[in-house]
Amino acid sequence: MNLRGGLLRFLCLVTNETQRHQEIPVLRDHIEKQNKGNNSSQKHLYVYDKAVTDFVWWDRQKRHANYMISMLKENSIATLVESIPFDSRHEINTGVEAYSVYENKGIKFNVVDYRDPETGKLHRFVTTLPMTINPGTIAMLYFKRWTIEKTFNNTKSNFKETKAWSSNTRSLENQMRLTAMSYNLMRVFEEISKTQQPELIHPSDKKYSEALEIRQQQAQKRDRFVNPLFFQARISRISSYTIRAVQNAIITGMSFGCRK
Repeated sequence: MNLRGGLLRFLCLVTNETQRHQEIPVLRDHIEKQNKGNNSSQKHLYVYDKAVTDFVWWDRQKRHANYMISMLKENSIATLVESIPFDSRHEINTGVEAYSVYENKGIKFNVVDYRDPETGKLHRFVTTLPMTINPGTIAMLYFKRWTIEKTFNNTKSNFKETKAWSSNTRSLENQMRLTAMSYNLMRVFEEISKTQQPELIHPSDKKYSEALEIRQQQAQKRDRFVNPLFFQARISRISSYTIRAVQNAIITGMSFGCRK
């Protein structure tokens, strides 16, 4: 999922229901193949979970403009090298307690110590991005991964993509491509409707805003607060109303613009 625009694309196949491969080797193979034909001027940022922190491999990827953000494993062995200056007064860095360079087996990487102002829980994020990137931006990008879970919910609940069509690799790849294409078309319809009728409140946005207000009230009772960045625009779950409208337009043969 592209965290900038919310669109999907088929990346790589992990299983065909008979043979399963580990996600990380599959991802590495995909990136290595991409490197061979990739324009070095194009940058890629991968936001992934704890299993991705192979510091040596990711350090090599910087030569191909491939960077990563992940959660630092609790048992990671790393030595503090130096602190990185950052503007703690800037809103983007809310919750950031430290920004530092660490070293593991001669490989240097940056670590962000972020304490959630709502819960007080400490999160430690690791990245190979240049130290010029705001540490708060790194933390927020990792939290944006939750958007992907909403996407899975759309595909499973609304598109009914709960089972594989076949154990054939080509069939599975086509299924993933068609699922991504369907989702992307729905996303386009969704964003167009928001642009054309901004006065209408999106159901997901309304629910999210109400939940944030409740969280803010509860946090204030504990002398805490929700990070203000969570109140900004986000990639929301595609509304069921949008999906049903498009489905009805296809079934009836009427244009989507004629639907009431």
